[in-house]
Amino acid sequence: MNCVAPQWDGSAPGCGLRRIIFLAILTASCGESWVSAQGFAPSEVNRRLATLPNLRATLFASEPLVRQPILVKCDPRGRLWTIQYLQYPSPAGLQRVKTDRWSRTVYDRVPEPPPRGPRGADVISIVEDHDGDGVAESVRHIIEGLNLATGLEFGHGGLFVMQAPYLLFYPDANRDDVPDRDPDVLLTGFGIEDAQSMPNHLTWGPDGWLYGVTGSTSTNVVREREFQQAVWRYHPRTREFELFCEGGSNLFGLTFDALGQLFFSSNGGQVCYHGVQGAYYEKSFGKHGSLHNLYAYGWFTEIKKLTPQLGGPTTGGTIYLGKSLDDPLRRTFVAGDFLGHTVSWWKIQPRGSTFEIARGGTLLNPHDSWSGPTDVCYGPDGSIYVSDFYDQRTAHPDPDAQWDRSNGRIYRITLPNSDGAAAVDLEALPNQELLPFLTHENHWYRQRARVILSERQDASLWPRLRDMALRSEAPEDALSGLWALAVSGGLDDATARVMLDHPLADVRAWTVRLLGDRCTLSAEVSERCRQLAESDPALVVRSQLASSAQRVSGAMAVPWLLALLDRGLDGEDPYIPWLIWWGLERHALSSRDLLVATWNDPRRAGAAMFVAQRDRLVRRYAAADSIEAETAALDLIRGATADEQSRLLAALSQGLSERTVQVQRPGQGALFSSQAAVSDAAPSAANRVTIRAQLQEFLQQEWARQPTETIRFQLALQTGLPGAAEQAIRMARDPALAAEQRSAALQLLQPFADQEASEALLPLIVDEQPEALLLAALPIVARTKSPGLVKPLLNLADNSSAAIRRHAREVLFSRPRTAKAYLERVAARSYVPDDVALSELRGLAVHGDGEINRLVRQLWGNLTAGTPEEKLAEMRRLNNDLRAGVGNVMRGHSLFKQHCAVCHRLFGDGGAIGPDLTNTSRADREFLLASLVDPSAVIKRQYLTSTIATTNGQTWNGLIAAEDAGSVTLIDSRGERRAIPRADIEEIVESSVSLMPEKLIEKLSPQQLRDLFAYLQSTPPSP
Repeated sequence: MNCVAPQWDGSAPGCGLRRIIFLAILTASCGESWVSAQGFAPSEVNRRLATLPNLRATLFASEPLVRQPILVKCDPRGRLWTIQYLQYPSPAGLQRVKTDRWSRTVYDRVPEPPPRGPRGADVISIVEDHDGDGVAESVRHIIEGLNLATGLEFGHGGLFVMQAPYLLFYPDANRDDVPDRDPDVLLTGFGIEDAQSMPNHLTWGPDGWLYGVTGSTSTNVVREREFQQAVWRYHPRTREFELFCEGGSNLFGLTFDALGQLFFSSNGGQVCYHGVQGAYYEKSFGKHGSLHNLYAYGWFTEIKKLTPQLGGPTTGGTIYLGKSLDDPLRRTFVAGDFLGHTVSWWKIQPRGSTFEIARGGTLLNPHDSWSGPTDVCYGPDGSIYVSDFYDQRTAHPDPDAQWDRSNGRIYRITLPNSDGAAAVDLEALPNQELLPFLTHENHWYRQRARVILSERQDASLWPRLRDMALRSEAPEDALSGLWALAVSGGLDDATARVMLDHPLADVRAWTVRLLGDRCTLSAEVSERCRQLAESDPALVVRSQLASSAQRVSGAMAVPWLLALLDRGLDGEDPYIPWLIWWGLERHALSSRDLLVATWNDPRRAGAAMFVAQRDRLVRRYAAADSIEAETAALDLIRGATADEQSRLLAALSQGLSERTVQVQRPGQGALFSSQAAVSDAAPSAANRVTIRAQLQEFLQQEWARQPTETIRFQLALQTGLPGAAEQAIRMARDPALAAEQRSAALQLLQPFADQEASEALLPLIVDEQPEALLLAALPIVARTKSPGLVKPLLNLADNSSAAIRRHAREVLFSRPRTAKAYLERVAARSYVPDDVALSELRGLAVHGDGEINRLVRQLWGNLTAGTPEEKLAEMRRLNNDLRAGVGNVMRGHSLFKQHCAVCHRLFGDGGAIGPDLTNTSRADREFLLASLVDPSAVIKRQYLTSTIATTNGQTWNGLIAAEDAGSVTLIDSRGERRAIPRADIEEIVESSVSLMPEKLIEKLSPQQLRDLFAYLQSTPPSP
């Protein structure tokens, strides 16, 4: 029987009795058949798998052969490899020092590389189908004891393995699948703070570099280069390491299309990004920190979606370039939807120099909510393989989360009558026999053959590879020849010059990129690149010229960039103007004179592509803090038209404000900010900037010319021009001016006000003033240390305006002395306690003042500075469990009665030991999570518990329910009462620990948690 059960949301008519009847009927009629599909045995999988009508999906391998697989990849012999991520979520052998709310964990040490370091549970395995029936019969563990291994790749006589903090290489010269010795450490310094944010997905690029991506919440310091999320690459021959592009949130998976364009997956709600050399991408800046180039001034976002994304986040995406599943998957982006429990495919099409993407549909649906696809690959026969982590929990865990490591699935998608033909062993072939595979219709063979040619460096092949690159009519075939020629060492200057004149645009673009990777070019090649910038009709060539301009010297690069700007073709392109800026910025200081002369050339006046870049150049020079840079900024401003000058002065002001800005390290963002511990937020100091005489004189003249114009007045205040602050103070104190003018003057002064200005404005908060003026004045006067500040602030704290009261308290609470004065007035009932928000009170804890803490406890109850980071991490895990599915009110009601109803009442049902939950902020999930995870963070005065020590050495804890001359009665968390004779009581101490125990819901499964919250957040029944 197929039963679709209604979900009672608390709005159904009736009282508590009706609720019980409803739940009973639902149970009787449907039993458990309505429960969402989950946790099916391997024997059930094939009949549930759904794929496209012309394809067949089968279970290739499952537990116990494989468990918790996070990637799939076919080796040069066509065998399927996987990493079983069994050590997840914490590394073996390390002690946790602390954990923050994003589950970023600091450990006691950096582990040594294997095998010397701690032995973990991760395994790299070959999963083999010996009889060709599409089902694996065996698994061989090639490397065991790894400790959070997240990537592998084949080539150069062995196996590359990513195990943070190391990139390792296991040599296997005789190809017996047994490493010849302990691994070589190629790189070190990758971050290990978060097991869901490790470097991952080693993948060969067409250029012979080994590419990888890094997640968002682990900090890497590789060869003194500090970074978080990025695409990075390592060259196996030169041993070079570099970042390819930066940003993109939590990166997991990268792939290349037939023309060598890079795409990477991310968990930030995006399908994928188009990875461009030298580019910057969006990130959650509060959580992830700033871009490491402070002068990037912008970034790219995900590929534009033409249709909505379902499920997500995308994991381990690949461009399908196999052959057998041609229609409709050829050249589409295929990726797992981890929380959607499916695999989807997406059509990619050009959008200027980048792409846009449209959902093609669902490629694989296991119809199982435990499914969590982690990676996708295709093999030599064109079949697609999907690894499935397969667990009931799909959320980020805290370090102590319970994780089921017994499950795992790998699926295979192929044609219905596929015979699973064995792959050709490419590594067993001589070099000449590899060449036909460079144009194989299944690109898996192309990539593997190219890697082998890169290893062998056979110069005798160069003529044939050059001929392939020059004579092939199909772009992907010509590129295959060019790439193989380059990686095998045959792309000399003479050949490169020919390739720069190639009729195919993609070959010209890739030649520019390969040359740019050398960083030093001959004058002849550089000049030919300039000519391309000047005349090439193809967007892909112009885009690559802008990217490569970051890599070569300014003497070479700047002429390319100026030629691109002079053409004025790409002002509306999504990428090229920013790529040009990033090239200009790289050389802005070293090529200063050339750039200033170019922008001040009358022939370029008003040219659209030059106008936007002039603003950025002024800002960049203003931020540089040198006389030469200030002169350059000034020359650009003077050379602009009168209409442009105000805008350029705004750019100058912005650049000056950035002189002291540093790269911001990862922070906490806004996650659980209302529950987190409050840090000290003392009033900030003035932010005035010191400038040289020439610029100061110019700004003085500009201000004198237009003394009330906003940007000129702002610059006068920002640079401390004589009389500027005094003018702002006069305007603010002038009752003849409109309140808006007075407030505007204070808004301009606020970032640059010093102690003198603060004291001069103190009278403003003494006299009765308009609200807007008071709100603008308060942040300034907060900086004064004058004792005359206290009384007017206390008066403002009794103002009729809620905004003024709140801002006055903010200033009062910033110092212990003034905070006490306010609290004492609350204690004397001069102010209403309920006017003060919880977040304000938590801020008082940073003072560490016993008297302040006593008053807060007396008036409001026990309030800590906030929930510790370790508990915020637990809240995050629970929150992700809640987001992963839907709860059921009926089961939630039972869980409430079992775990909560002894102390709490909801909808008239339950005990009265703790607060009645019916009218609390139950709709606020963060509030509920904090109450469950950290119940002692906030305890209202009436629920403070007491500890009674008796004369016979016993202690009893609970709420004081009653007391008289003879005894004191406690009620404990089980609702039991205990009367303790006063004659036996030695001491009664008020406790800061809640009667509600911590870890109350620790043993609930994710589904039980969702059920409980469904009931807690349901709407009360109608009377």
